[in-house]
Amino acid sequence: MRVARITLSDRATAGVYADKSGPEIERVFAQAWGEAVEFEAFLLPDERERIADTLRSVCDGGGCPLVITTGGTGPSARDVTPEATHDVLEKELPGFGEAMRMLSFAKVPTAILSRATAGVRGRTLIVNLPGNPRAIGECLPPLVPAIREALRHLAGE
Repeated sequence: MRVARITLSDRATAGVYADKSGPEIERVFAQAWGEAVEFEAFLLPDERERIADTLRSVCDGGGCPLVITTGGTGPSARDVTPEATHDVLEKELPGFGEAMRMLSFAKVPTAILSRATAGVRGRTLIVNLPGNPRAIGECLPPLVPAIREALRHLAGE
C-alpha cells in the first residue's frame, strides 16, 4: 500500500531543525499496519493553500488511499492544517480527532488544544496527527483498525 505522509512545519521546511515527525509516522504506521507500506514524503510550510493543493494532488492522483499529516493542528496563527484539510474534504470523520484528544488528554492535559481531524476525499482517507513525535506514537496505533476499515469502505469492499 502507498501512503502519503505530509509534515507541516515552517521551521523544518526552513532547515531550522530536522523533520522528526514524518519519519516517526513511517516507523509507527509500518509497525502497526503489519503489511508492506511504501511512503511518499512531503515537507511543507504552514501555508493553507499550499497544503490544500498538495492534499488535492495526492488524493486526486489516485495512488495513495491514505494521507497522514503531522503538525499545524494547534491554536497558533500559523497552525492551519485542519482548515486546509476541511478545504478539500468531501466527508469529515471527526471521530479520529476526538479519539486522539481522548487518548492524549489522560497523559497531557493540553492535548485538548489539538484541532486534528480526518475525512475523505474521493477514495482517499486523510488523517491529521499532532506534530509531536511522541504523540504520533501514542495516537496512531489505536487508529489503525478504523483506518483499515475506512480504507475497505473507500475501496468498495
